[in-house]
Amino acid sequence: MRQNHPEPLTTLQAITHQSISLASSHDENFPVASVFLPKHLRAPIALIYSFARQADDFADESDFTIEHRLNLLHGFRDELDLLHAYIKPQTPFFAALGQMIKAEKLPYAPFYELLDAFSQDVVKTRYANYDEVLDYCKRSANPIGRLLLHLYGNSTPENVRLSDNICTALQIINFLQDIAIDFKKNEGKQRIYLCQDELAAFDISEQQIESYVEGKKAVDENWQQFMQFNLRRANALMYAGKPLGSILSGRIGFEMRMIIAGGERIISKISRVNGDIFKHRPTLNYWDWLIVFSKAFIKK
Repeated sequence: MRQNHPEPLTTLQAITHQSISLASSHDENFPVASVFLPKHLRAPIALIYSFARQADDFADESDFTIEHRLNLLHGFRDELDLLHAYIKPQTPFFAALGQMIKAEKLPYAPFYELLDAFSQDVVKTRYANYDEVLDYCKRSANPIGRLLLHLYGNSTPENVRLSDNICTALQIINFLQDIAIDFKKNEGKQRIYLCQDELAAFDISEQQIESYVEGKKAVDENWQQFMQFNLRRANALMYAGKPLGSILSGRIGFEMRMIIAGGERIISKISRVNGDIFKHRPTLNYWDWLIVFSKAFIKK
């Protein structure tokens, strides 16, 4: 009796499957290419996520020199240049990415903006004020939302504005939850995304942050007030973008409401421990996800 064997995956199919696996397995507090999305969108979103994840990992690779990390990012930019010029790329991943970009008619600008932000991560470790932080978020987070809106066929000026608010809020929440992690990156040159002028206003020194990271000192009232100030600002941004969860319909809207509810849940968890993310870095557990899931059903 003849047995039917599955057809072997092509290289492009294999890359796509790997990207979906990466998006599904990586430790994230926010859903990425989840099962709640329409099936036809999961592979494109996974490829976008894989592009951003790989480039971000280049920027954060502590075993490599700054020069080598920048060269890796330049390699990604060179591949993107080839795609943009309708020239065959050098790697299978970019061949798969290029095929998806062409099929979905995505703009290239957001991909270049992401690479600019990750390259900045390698060389810039301090942010003088909130305007500098927002400029970084504009290139590190907002492009993802804009690409998703293109995939959804909902890239209107108003939707882009709402998406930018949500993405910036999520990026700032990531900064707050990962203060201790970021402090240890970049060849010993601690990376701090917190605004330098605001740290000074709350009388918080880098030596204090280091003592918190190393567990030598408990957070004081100034730190607690500083964190609550940042949480309120992130929450206001999230609230400003929240209508997008109602504007987007069907499973796409449900996914967006999950992302928003996840961000709000992280803000709540950080607030409950008075900003002590050094001892209590927030992660979403089973019960948190149940709350997020239930909130996503509420369309308002």
